[in-house]
Amino acid sequence: MAAPETTPTAATTPPSTIELRAPSKYLTDKSQPATTSNTTFVSPPLDWVCRTWSVTHSTLPMWRSASNVRITYKPLAAPAGQATDNVDDLVEYEKKGSLKKVEGIDTPDPSTPGSWNWRGKGWLKIASSHWEVLGWGERPHADGVERWVVTWFAPTLFTKEGVDIYSDRKEGLSQDTLDQVMKALKGLDAAPKVVDFVSKDMLAVEIKLPWKTRGA
Repeated sequence: MAAPETTPTAATTPPSTIELRAPSKYLTDKSQPATTSNTTFVSPPLDWVCRTWSVTHSTLPMWRSASNVRITYKPLAAPAGQATDNVDDLVEYEKKGSLKKVEGIDTPDPSTPGSWNWRGKGWLKIASSHWEVLGWGERPHADGVERWVVTWFAPTLFTKEGVDIYSDRKEGLSQDTLDQVMKALKGLDAAPKVVDFVSKDMLAVEIKLPWKTRGA
């Protein structure tokens, strides 16, 4: 899941075009990743990231048997006299009629813009992972705007590296936005391995509205 900077001036206006960068593991200079349009990648502001996102498409096999996968990011309060960009990370999904969750905390990784290190909470505290924002933005939609994010997650003991596509709309991305995101993913010349597994493994995550909620 990735490390948005708090308030970069260049990021106050979300991109309206779909541009992606390659994951840092494929870059020579991790500190200044370039996008598919040869512009310097800028991290999304933290307040833009902090909301609930529907995971609409993923290469992760575990989501094949789940539905209504969503991730909620919330800023964590800083200890007295300290600053923090740490984020509460709540993944919820529905499986076999029940609502399940995975909780963790994201800490910005200063080595690469838009990168985070995740650690689980509770019994998952021994688990950790690394994720990055490859692209983000807003596009006009009949209902106003649709926000989108593409994230990459590094391999762990339990999962291969992969890519997720997020939408701020419960029903998912418009077809045009999805088509352009997929085109950009397949244009990541700096990361041919990513292009390969996206082409082979990217599938839609089942969405069945309304979402199940706790206590319902």
